[in-house]
Amino acid sequence: MGGERWRCRGLGWGRGAPELRWARGTETRPSRLAAGQEIGFRAVGVRHCAGARGHVCPLGAVVPGRSTGGQCPECARLDRAHSVAADTVADDPRTFRVYLAWFGPGMVKVGITAEERGTARLLEQGAVVFCWLGRGPLMAARRTEELLRAALGVPDRVPYARKRSVRPVLPAAADERAAEVVELYARAVALPGWPEALEPTGFEVVDHVRVFGLERMVQPGAAAGGPVVLRVVRELVDGGGVAGRLVAVAGPDLHLDTGDGRVTVLDTRLMSGWELVAADARSVPAVPVDELPTGVQDGLF
Repeated sequence: MGGERWRCRGLGWGRGAPELRWARGTETRPSRLAAGQEIGFRAVGVRHCAGARGHVCPLGAVVPGRSTGGQCPECARLDRAHSVAADTVADDPRTFRVYLAWFGPGMVKVGITAEERGTARLLEQGAVVFCWLGRGPLMAARRTEELLRAALGVPDRVPYARKRSVRPVLPAAADERAAEVVELYARAVALPGWPEALEPTGFEVVDHVRVFGLERMVQPGAAAGGPVVLRVVRELVDGGGVAGRLVAVAGPDLHLDTGDGRVTVLDTRLMSGWELVAADARSVPAVPVDELPTGVQDGLF
């Protein structure tokens, strides 16, 4: 253990606010993130498997830089085998909630989460707006999810790339952001065939724009100076760095103002398994990046 170093385990929302997680063997610690914070780090060495279910990877495997899972095949299989989302667990005794989540125009999904987790799952996914539909046993929640997918034509997954692409052009008004959820909720509760074991929940729209720090991205005229170019980090590499001022955190994504008229989006799932050391927060990112395709951008920051 003496020579073992802290490695990043990605980002978590377990306490309702974003924090980076770190591990050294079985030891863990968090570091809270805050808007306006200067962030700068450099990756060192190779990227190791993040392990599974809180355990260190027994193989000490090296994983590709572009993998958002950050796990070797064996650890990924172990996590999947115990995942409610993967539909491999049928006898979980906990209470589950069914929800509708909105990520941007035309991007609504239906999903389920353990009630004891509160809104953590919605925050982790980067849901801009959501509402609860009902609560009950796992299998009743699953049947309801499938009913809504088929009847409403909504998926149970939305790719992260699509979520990122619309953040700069989200509606500025909260009622506009909520409109699709309001309409789909009304259609959902009117459907026949809901499982009797699922207890409907009262309607309430929750908006995460301020929690994520996205309000400056959706307010017209928030800043002058023309469009901002967004770019997304493709992968971390040995010696490569990422730096900037933290503007927003949505789901697993950090949005960093790099001071050159651009905003860099870093999926923190790419950080998992790397040893990261401090670097000048004013430095220019030296990792592979791609320009993020978005709609019309009007003076975002």
